[in-house]
This record gives sequence, C-alpha cells and structure tokens, in this order.
Amino acid sequence: MAELTKTVESGRNLEVKTILISQPEPSSTRNPYVGLKDKFGIQIDFRKFIQVEGISGKQFRKERINPIEHSAIIFTSKTAIQHFFRICGELRITMPQETKYFCQSETIALYLQKFIEYRKRKVFFSKDAKTTLFTLLDKHKGNEKFLYPTPVYDFDDIRKNDIPSYLSENEFDFSECTIYKIVCSDLSDLENIYYDMIVFFTPLGIKSLFKNFPDFKQKNTRIAGFGSVTSKAISDHDLILDVNAPTVEAKSMTGAIELYLKKVNK
Repeated sequence: MAELTKTVESGRNLEVKTILISQPEPSSTRNPYVGLKDKFGIQIDFRKFIQVEGISGKQFRKERINPIEHSAIIFTSKTAIQHFFRICGELRITMPQETKYFCQSETIALYLQKFIEYRKRKVFFSKDAKTTLFTLLDKHKGNEKFLYPTPVYDFDDIRKNDIPSYLSENEFDFSECTIYKIVCSDLSDLENIYYDMIVFFTPLGIKSLFKNFPDFKQKNTRIAGFGSVTSKAISDHDLILDVNAPTVEAKSMTGAIELYLKKVNK
C-alpha cells in the first residue's frame, strides 16, 4: 500500500472511485454493495484483514483440559461454538445432555441448535439490559464447574480478560482453554494498490492494517468505520474517520457510504 501515501489535496471531499471492504465478499449477489456499485459506477473490492485458524485436537490435548469434566460452558461468539464442537468431534468427545451453556446473547445461544439438542432449561443468555452474562453466572456460581473456550490473538494488546478476571476475582470453579487463533491476513500484495476508501468493521482490522503496513499514512484515503469501538481504534491510530455508522441517518455501513458518495461523487 505504498500508493496510500499520495499527496493530500485540499479538503477531503474528493470523488471516490474505489473502495476496499476489509471483510470477505458476501455470498449473496443481492448484497447492498452491488447496489452501490451499480448506482455510482464505482469499484468495490473485498479482502479479509483478519482470519480464524482452528487449533487441532492434538494441540488442544496439550492443554490437559477435558471438556466433559466441566458441567457448564461459556460462549461469547458463534466462532467459539463452532470450534469447540469441532474439537470435540476430532477427539470423539460427546458432551453430556445435562451440560449447561451460558451465552453472551440470544443469537449466540440459538446457534447452539446446530450442535446440541436445544433445551431452554440448560441454555442461558442475557434477555434484557438488566441481565448480563455475569448476572447469569452468579446465579450458578456454587453449583457448576465452568469451561471458558477462547481464541488466542495475533496481537499483543487485544485479548479481552474481563470474563476470566471476573471468574477469578469471584472465586468461580472454572478452566480456560484455547480453541482457535485470530491472526492477521497477509496483505502484502496490496502494497502498491491505492483505494479511495477503506472500510473497517472491527478494531482488529485496524491492527492488521498497521501490522502489514507499519508506515501507513492516510492522507487522501477516506476511512469508514462501523461501531463505536472501531471508531475509537481509528482515532487511537491518529486516522481521520470520514464515514461513520450507525447513525440516525444511516443504520448500516452501506447506507452511510451511500450518503457520503452522494456528497462527493457529484
């Protein structure tokens, strides 16, 4: 991305002809990015800035943790569920019917239906703003031995310790295990390619950008970010956030991009 160091022109309301989305291309041909391309006659490319790598069953054995020795599992993402049961399959482990599952959200809880016989009495999730994951865990503190499957990150400062810290500080009976890795994608082939706009959806995407291109300078490149956490990461790296979502005017990233394009692509 050496070309991303182009000389800054006055102002930032320059026409956008090319956009890089830091995610895989949607499988559906009816995705909203197609509408943007057709409406504005622009080029939109997709590229994963981060990727998930599974831990093998052989690697997992080295952690000396047996999932069936735990009566409750904590899940904070669909990816964690997917890789947990993948490893169980590799090791020919069948989780007992009575195992309880504590999930960060209802969406994550419902994803369990792909892997277990779903029963409300053994699947717990936050149903309202007053009920947090910690609230649910507290109610079962003395009765369960918890297992918290987590990823390991290709970033020194990105790992979240809120759940294991809470469990430790409140003397829960729990174990933590690594089941997959989140690593930077190799973006070296983009070194000499310039995009008018780059779109980010997570702080990890920003981390990957600077890991691949430590000397990256924004200059004329417009940056779009989805969500407050991503926006903060953009600011923390001294980048200018040109397109923000969600907002009152645009709930989606594509909606926010469209509003921006209407302004600059006249």
